[in-house]
Amino acid sequence: MATTLSSSAGPAGAERGLGLLRTMVRIRVLEEGIEKHFLAGDIPGFAHLSIGQEAVAAGTCANLRRDDAIASTHRGHGHTLAKGTTMRAMVAELFARTTGVCKGKGGSMHIADFSVGMLGANGVVAGGFGLVAGAALSAVLRKTDQVAVCFFGDGATNRGPFHENLNLCAIWNLPAIFVLENNRYASTTSTAETMKITDVARRADGYGMPSAIVDGFDAFAVFDALETAVARARSGGGPTFVECKTYRARGHYIGDPERYRRKTEVEDVMSTSDPIVRMQAVLSDELSPQQFEHLWAEARDEFADAVAFARNSPSPEQSEAFFGVYAGDRDPGDPVHRIAARERDALLPFAPSVGTGSQGSGH
Repeated sequence: MATTLSSSAGPAGAERGLGLLRTMVRIRVLEEGIEKHFLAGDIPGFAHLSIGQEAVAAGTCANLRRDDAIASTHRGHGHTLAKGTTMRAMVAELFARTTGVCKGKGGSMHIADFSVGMLGANGVVAGGFGLVAGAALSAVLRKTDQVAVCFFGDGATNRGPFHENLNLCAIWNLPAIFVLENNRYASTTSTAETMKITDVARRADGYGMPSAIVDGFDAFAVFDALETAVARARSGGGPTFVECKTYRARGHYIGDPERYRRKTEVEDVMSTSDPIVRMQAVLSDELSPQQFEHLWAEARDEFADAVAFARNSPSPEQSEAFFGVYAGDRDPGDPVHRIAARERDALLPFAPSVGTGSQGSGH
């Protein structure tokens, strides 16, 4: 499917496309930089890249407000950046530094940023569904028009939390949106080996939930589908399932030998479907080659600045290992603890209103 200015023709469509392209370029630069620094030994733990899937993060989050919630997967760098977390805070977190968004204690697979409604990446397949159902229920109980979006992969749709939470959100008419990044592989196993259907969105029919299937390489198509789903959720129309047909151009994790697929398969897909190349082609009449290169240069400069910031930041002290585990775990005399406590109180948009007692806010 060719990308088109589907969401708006003319200048409005071009402006939107430029915003989507900028987000995708920033994600691509971040992911390629993470790959480089992980292989160099600068980043501990595991890291899973979303190269090839940038259009889903960009098209989805462009429809969301800061106080809307998202829950991600172990492949969550792009979602987090698109939702509004700064490059500096993300890279510092990946480098395990105290200036990271989780103070260096979450890392790639557990990165979270409550200040922008990012409830967390998750090392558990299908681990985000319950978080999103809870956030959506919270919005209803507090009578706000916030929405909650769950990003997940095709492998998660074969697990119990997927079915349990779709059913719950449907029968309670919650403002939840389920965005499937169907990249054809659950870890190292092809979807052809794990399910009998091609379109996973058909499963939403069993819960009476509206669904859409879109070209996940087309940021405009993703934007349009999410625009409809978000409007439905905000107006009390309940949840929506959006299946984005996409592909990951890297292995399941950095260092994956990828014996489960041919190298030519990756090359064939990306040669025709790279979401960034496709968007650049669509915008070629509106933007010059120099303007395109400026987008890339901006993103590379931003990443270089983030790496320098991370390298110049301290590592967590051993004494900080368990800080933040309990709501009352704060030391008024310690400036680091005081800042962390204030952030925790201010940055959780889906927290119910509760009194503050001697043990803290209760968040």
